[in-house]
Amino acid sequence: MAQAVVVAVPPTSGSGRTRRRSWTGWGFVGPFMAVFGLVFLAPIAYSLYLSLFRQQLVGGNAFVGLENFQRALGDPNLWEGFFRVALFLAVQVPIMLGIALLVALALDGGRLYGTAFFRISIFLPYAVPAVVATLMWGFMYGTRFGLVGNINDAFGIAMPDPLSSELVLASIGNIVTWEFVGYNMLIFYSALRVIPASLYEAAEIDGAGQWRVITAIKLPAIRGALVIATIFSIIGSFQLFSEPVILQQLAPNAISTDYTPNLYAYSLSFSGQQYNYSATVAIIMGLLTMLVAYLVQLRGMRKEA
Repeated sequence: MAQAVVVAVPPTSGSGRTRRRSWTGWGFVGPFMAVFGLVFLAPIAYSLYLSLFRQQLVGGNAFVGLENFQRALGDPNLWEGFFRVALFLAVQVPIMLGIALLVALALDGGRLYGTAFFRISIFLPYAVPAVVATLMWGFMYGTRFGLVGNINDAFGIAMPDPLSSELVLASIGNIVTWEFVGYNMLIFYSALRVIPASLYEAAEIDGAGQWRVITAIKLPAIRGALVIATIFSIIGSFQLFSEPVILQQLAPNAISTDYTPNLYAYSLSFSGQQYNYSATVAIIMGLLTMLVAYLVQLRGMRKEA
């Protein structure tokens, strides 16, 4: 009777290759993860750590748990600045995106001469640093030494002061609009340039006019770009800092230290030495910004679907 012979098969090296492949992937991703953790996760973790403590005259840095968050939720200065930037967002962002969209549609229409020149000219203000742009506009807003003052002297009139407490928010909106119209225009224009030409050919065969082409083809095709630009603008509005902090030197009575949440957090930290509470304000504003941006993205995706 034949006997069965059992042959031991040595383990293949496939598992070793898989292990090496997994480590190879981490070797590529590792540098990015290290930098990401160092410049993004570590500051957030440290801010959370700071928000749980409070510097006291007696006892030094003491653990207080969520007391700083309770204080922030009832802080009228924080919420006054928040609603101010919310108003800024509700008025300035639609105007800025509307202008950028009109310019992008005009450039894409092919009816303008020197399209490249106009595109560069409109985008150029975005290349100007925010500090320089604010100083430039602040000089023009001046009623004693600036453009407004020169117009008043030349024509013998009294134009409203753009740096007054009633108009300074609109003046900041004008600066931000001037800075970022070109940036958003480029987003919209890039999205318009990738629309398939076959859609335009079909619309021409059907006898569609320019307005019909815009509403039925162009705007639906760039809805994703509109959502992205809106989210960027929302984040930028809640991060409003450079313009008010520069204009504060020119209009100290109109722009207080808590004019915007970011300016409030900056003043708490560097002027009031309240690092723990400043970190709490920054965390709350970050969460609110994420929430608003997520809701806008969710609504935009739902419309797109």
